[in-house]
Amino acid sequence: MLKIRNRGAAARSAQAPPFAGHGPDGAERATFAAGCFWGVEAAFRQINGVLATAVGYTGGHVPDPSYERVGRGHTGHAEAVEVWFDPAQVSYAQLLEKFWRIHNPTTRNRQRFDFGSQYRSAIFYHDAAQAEAATASRDAAQQSLRRQIVTQITPASAFYRAEEYHQQYLEKHGRNSRAATIR
Repeated sequence: MLKIRNRGAAARSAQAPPFAGHGPDGAERATFAAGCFWGVEAAFRQINGVLATAVGYTGGHVPDPSYERVGRGHTGHAEAVEVWFDPAQVSYAQLLEKFWRIHNPTTRNRQRFDFGSQYRSAIFYHDAAQAEAATASRDAAQQSLRRQIVTQITPASAFYRAEEYHQQYLEKHGRNSRAATIR
């Protein structure tokens, strides 16, 4: 197991409401949690119109969390992916479709072999239109599933960018991302 000390904690910045800046000009932001953030980020990066992504931690109660603290499950954060997209090229609804396909939204606090609330399924919406779209997409996705969807749909909160070695992790290590959903 690779252990890297958290030397960059102070350098990571939280994005708190009103979530100003930090993205490409004209881009909109979406935030998703669907298990380990490495594969989720890789899946979204493959979509035309996605301009930038970052993995990080959101939805918790501890400021400036580290990977180690989130992994212990005591910060309340989820491993999440912030997606900046060009709405002229890809819609939020299309991102939601991808979200439902890349993980199992019917398992509480678990994705494949990863267990804990940090691996929960969640959509963190940034405005009322995203909240409405997320709810409608969940209801549509539920129609094709036997088990109940447990995905949280909640307002976006501070997003803490994960340590640099986690960013685009699978790409940096020459691995493809393949989502395996068990339903």
